[in-house]
Amino acid sequence: MTTSSRSITVEQPDEAWPGEREAPANETAIVIMAALAGILAPLNSTMIVVALPHIVRDLQTSLAAADWLVTLYLITMATCQPVAGKLGDRFGRRPLIVGALLYFFVASLGATLAPNLLVLIFFRVQQGIAAGTALPNAMALVREVVPESRRGSRFGLIGSITSVAAAVGPPLGGILTGLITWRAVFAVNLVLVAPALLVGWWAMPRSRSRAARPAFDLLGSILMGVVLIACATLLIRAAHQPAPVNLALAVAIVVLGTAFIRHELAVADPVLQLRLFRRRTFAAGNTAIALSNLAMYTVLLAIPLLAARSHHISPVQTGLILAALSAANVIASPIGGRLADRYGRRRPAVAGLTLFTAALLPLPLTGVAAHPIPLAVTLAVAGVGLGLAWSGIFTAVVESVAPSEAGMASGLSSTARYYGSIVGTSLLASLVVGSSGAAGFLPVFVLVAVAAAISALAVLFVDDRPRPALS
Repeated sequence: MTTSSRSITVEQPDEAWPGEREAPANETAIVIMAALAGILAPLNSTMIVVALPHIVRDLQTSLAAADWLVTLYLITMATCQPVAGKLGDRFGRRPLIVGALLYFFVASLGATLAPNLLVLIFFRVQQGIAAGTALPNAMALVREVVPESRRGSRFGLIGSITSVAAAVGPPLGGILTGLITWRAVFAVNLVLVAPALLVGWWAMPRSRSRAARPAFDLLGSILMGVVLIACATLLIRAAHQPAPVNLALAVAIVVLGTAFIRHELAVADPVLQLRLFRRRTFAAGNTAIALSNLAMYTVLLAIPLLAARSHHISPVQTGLILAALSAANVIASPIGGRLADRYGRRRPAVAGLTLFTAALLPLPLTGVAAHPIPLAVTLAVAGVGLGLAWSGIFTAVVESVAPSEAGMASGLSSTARYYGSIVGTSLLASLVVGSSGAAGFLPVFVLVAVAAAISALAVLFVDDRPRPALS
């Protein structure tokens, strides 16, 4: 992939930032910073899984209690990113990114030294807040700094690196826990944050003062956060909570969601511009992101369960099958980005998600006979399709809004991705429970194929190039 080290000027925002000028920014350094910041979230999502039994033993708690370390981190990441992106839209990327990386350092240090589970959970949530603040603003900064002709390839490269981080998490967590202690899983972040912080401090442009704008939508931010937290909690914990609790959450979601929509339509500068969903590319792109992620994560979680019920697949083979999807995705993502730059955002996205859907069709039809080689081939082809599609879809979404709204758009796209995986996980649990044998996975694989097919149809409505008024 070709990279450019020359300095360029940050793309000037629209009328929402009148009179503002940015200092020259180094494109390559900012892409590197965004990639380094981007690995923190997926790495810390997967690295901790291996350490959970050791945390339970050392802190003398239960696995059910320790599971909140995973659940609350996921909920926090899924809920705070649109608000954090909006803050960056208003107050500039640099203070949000630098502050978030410093906060991640402090939160990781606190988690490393935590004396009990309650303190550890507290700092784990702070990690989620920090990573959820840095990520959408880093991606929005890339959208502002990188010219249209190279945006797809840069986002593809970042996507490939973050996929590697997610895949490396479990083995790295196992090595650190086995050779040192579970606390090393958190301590390693102190080393990982440093280069992102240093590169960002040096490379990110400093913004001058901005023109007066309406007051920040604090009430809208609170309402959106509460609604998203309630939705995620209901989806993740429904099977483990009494029915009255689930009913109360559902009622709260309806009531507060209605209040949030009415408030956002009335306020001068809402935290979430609902009018953006009237834009074809924005709505279609986020739909495709959510549904393709639902399909991918459901498959990733279903295959180990299927393997456990099969006499033909060993644990080692299960790991290799899942690695086939991740490896193919990593390889194809930069290629998809280059294709999006050369041929437009829509065509590689449509081709990639069509290939993704076609690869998953054998699952509901045959279950690929629950044998390792057909499953590995199926997931590898699906991974290629996802890799080809992702950067084109994401680039189209952030290009469908003005630069002054890129942080919110990036955060909302990430939230759509997280909620796709959360919905898929909850549906998998409800569909598989009580079933036996490989035949019990037929409804799951039908759901996966349908979600993938709808995501492929959705990207047909994505623009090939950003509209002139928005870039």
